[in-house]
Amino acid sequence: MSERQFNLTVLISGNGSNLQALIDACASGALPNTKITHVISNRKSAYGLTRARNAAIPTSYHNLIPYKNKHPSTPEGTQLARAEYDADLASLILNSNPRPDIIVCAGWMHILAPTFLNPIAEAGVKVINLHPALPGEFAGANAIQRAYEAFQKGEVKRTGVMIHEVIAEVDAGAAIATQEVELKEGESLDDLETRIHAVEHVLIVEGTYETLEKLKKGE
Repeated sequence: MSERQFNLTVLISGNGSNLQALIDACASGALPNTKITHVISNRKSAYGLTRARNAAIPTSYHNLIPYKNKHPSTPEGTQLARAEYDADLASLILNSNPRPDIIVCAGWMHILAPTFLNPIAEAGVKVINLHPALPGEFAGANAIQRAYEAFQKGEVKRTGVMIHEVIAEVDAGAAIATQEVELKEGESLDDLETRIHAVEHVLIVEGTYETLEKLKKGE
């Protein structure tokens, strides 16, 4: 009897190099019996959508702007728009066929609200995220740049990459896989970003694999 297939939905916002690492891992067997069945971007121009189409993976474009346009440009209106956007994102994923076992945020530049996380959790779907920093450090946007600047000030000597479970608090879920990255004197920000991206491409596969293994064990 053959093993069951595990399905991934990948959320992206940009180039999609980490998506490509997952596509390649599924093809090579590094992620055995695993298939990416849906790629969703919140940016229409994201090259990751092209990567997905080149791999014959169904794609969707789900953007926040129409939701913002429905509400006043106030903090309350923005919060309501984000809540509706995330609720619809959850519906889009949960109504897809096949439904994913894991949602992988691979460069997804949008904070997921409880209106997304709650129905996804109730459906038993795992959500994991790639973040270019170590647990408890440089949460949120521009983490690589912030680590680089902290190094220039002598505040840190290393940064890193983690794959973690997604909870309402930004980049604060339990770590699944981590790897430190040494900060080097005289290195440019671009060079640091290149080194960190290389680590990301390996760790996103490792973190997805670890999550799959837990699923297989019923954890």
